[in-house]
Amino acid sequence: MLVSRGHKVLGIDTNLYEKCTFGEKIPTLPTVFRDIRDLGTEDLKGFDAVAHLAGLSNDPLGDLDPGLTEEINHRASVQLAELAKAAGVGRFVFSSSCSNYGAAGDDMLTEESAFNPVTPYGISKVKVEQDVRPLADKTFSPVFLRSATAYGVSPRLRFDLVLNNLVAWAYATGRIYLKSDGTPWRPIVHIEDISRAFCAAIEAPRELVHNQAFNVGRSEENYRIRELAVIVGETVPGCRIEFAPDAGPDKRCYRVDCTKIESLLPGFEPKWNARRGAQELYKAYQEHHVTVQDFEGPRYKRIDHIKELIHSGVIDRKLRRTIPAIPEQAVGAGAL
Repeated sequence: MLVSRGHKVLGIDTNLYEKCTFGEKIPTLPTVFRDIRDLGTEDLKGFDAVAHLAGLSNDPLGDLDPGLTEEINHRASVQLAELAKAAGVGRFVFSSSCSNYGAAGDDMLTEESAFNPVTPYGISKVKVEQDVRPLADKTFSPVFLRSATAYGVSPRLRFDLVLNNLVAWAYATGRIYLKSDGTPWRPIVHIEDISRAFCAAIEAPRELVHNQAFNVGRSEENYRIRELAVIVGETVPGCRIEFAPDAGPDKRCYRVDCTKIESLLPGFEPKWNARRGAQELYKAYQEHHVTVQDFEGPRYKRIDHIKELIHSGVIDRKLRRTIPAIPEQAVGAGAL
C-alpha cells in the first residue's frame, strides 16, 4: 500500500513465519531479516518514518513467557523509538491495541478512557505508550494506533482472530465454534483498513498526529461475539453454532469510539465491515480448501508454530534464530 502511494519502503523482520504464507506469495520488497532487539542507530538513519508492528502478536504468545513479552513488546519497542529519535527519524507510528482497554464493560471508549489490560500482551502495549510519549519533541512525533481486533484475508493470515476463526470453523466443520459464552464486546477492523490507518498516520501533517493516540476502526463495527457468530451463520450455508465445553465469560470486553480518527485523519477511509469480511474469508477458505488441521495445527496457529520452531531447533526459547533466515537483501536507506 505504501509503495503504491509512492513511498520507498524497507522491511525489517525476523521472518519466523516464513512457512505460514496463505494463498498467493507475499509481494517482494527490500527486507532485512533481523530481530528488533538487535537494531542500532545506524540501521535507522536516512528514514523519514518508522511503522513499528513487530512483536509477539497475540495473547497466547504473550502468555508463553510473560518475561519475554516484556523484553520484546515493551523494552525493545521503547528502545526502537529511542534509536529512531537519535537517528533523526521524524515520525514513529506504533501499532498499539484496543486490548489496552481490556476489561471495560459496555461503555463506548474514547482515546481518553482508562486502560485496564488483562493480559501480558495488553500490558506491554500500555507500557510502550506510556514510555514513548515523553520522547516527543519538536523533531520527533510518535503516533499510537490502537487497532481493533483484526480480520480479513492477507498473505500471513491469522486464524486465531475472532472473525477469521469463526468462519474457518464454520467452513471446515459446519460448526460455528465459540470459545467464550458469546457475550463480550469486541471492535473489529479489516487488515486493509489498519494498513490505511498507517498510511494516513505517516502522511498526515504533524500538527494532526503529534503524540496522539487513535482508536483504529469504525464506531459501528463493535459486536458481541455471538453477533459475529450470527453473521457467519448467514454467510456459510448449513452451519450451526456450538459452544466449547469450557466456554465461559471472557474478561476482555470493550467497545471503542472511532470518531477521532475519522475526524482528524481524512486520509483514513475504511472500506470494510464484518459481513463483507466474512464473505471474503469464506471465499478464500473455499479456494484453498482450508482444514481444521491447518488452522488448529502448527501450519497457521502462531503459538503452535513457534513451539514447533523451538522443538526443531530453528529458534531458541528466547525466540532468537539458531538457523538463519533467508539472507539479507542488499538495500539502501529509503524515504520510509
